[in-house]
Amino acid sequence: MQKNSAKVIRPLIALFVFMVIWQVLCPPGSQGLPGPLQVLQDTWNPLIINPFFDNGGTDKGLALQIFASLQRVAIGFSLATVIGIGLGIAIGANKFLYDALDPIFQVVRTIPPLAWLPISLAAFQQSNPSAIFVIFITAIWPIIINTTVGVQQLPQDYRNVARVLQLSGPEYFFNVLFPATVPYIFTGLRIGIGLSWLAIVAAEMLVGGVGIGFFIWDAYNNSQLSRIIIALIYVGLVGLLLDRLVAYIASIVVPAEHK
Repeated sequence: MQKNSAKVIRPLIALFVFMVIWQVLCPPGSQGLPGPLQVLQDTWNPLIINPFFDNGGTDKGLALQIFASLQRVAIGFSLATVIGIGLGIAIGANKFLYDALDPIFQVVRTIPPLAWLPISLAAFQQSNPSAIFVIFITAIWPIIINTTVGVQQLPQDYRNVARVLQLSGPEYFFNVLFPATVPYIFTGLRIGIGLSWLAIVAAEMLVGGVGIGFFIWDAYNNSQLSRIIIALIYVGLVGLLLDRLVAYIASIVVPAEHK
């Protein structure tokens, strides 16, 4: 308990020191960034005490804005997970596919996520599917690459045992290949979910509609810096929770001998 309390108290002390320094540098009435007290005063009602308000259109609380963004992330990331794992296993297990596709993937994955937005808008003609596609194309590369590496790193002893036992294709996949690849897959998933959350905020700034990205962009256009700061805090907390969620699932799913 003493060890766990130290892990909580120390970050709180660091946060308090940061807030004090921020408040000193940005006192009330100063030009530029508002201080923490000013941010709290400007956003307390309704953004903090009523994050679920809905006045129609894009005038919604932060909880609803984030929920809209999470819906897009869930769809895009789920598609990237299914397709990325499947492609990664196929490429890692087949030398011909690896030699053919790896150079292409290495080039395409370096394209910034927002560079795909004009292409997706031209293809789908709608903002919501375009934002989902940006999430998909952003998250799929770390999943493919890490899954491929996991398959290629399968110990030769495992393959030899599978041959000795004369395991069938499905038996080899479910009992040997996939369990040994799971730790690598979850490494790709953790990277992918973080990149997805980063990309959706940037994409929503451009495509508009309900979402935390558009909320931040709209607040900037109206010079509402306090609203931007409180939204960034929400974005950071949600990103942390998403990462911890994937890590928690990995701690349950990954076999004990691979932890």
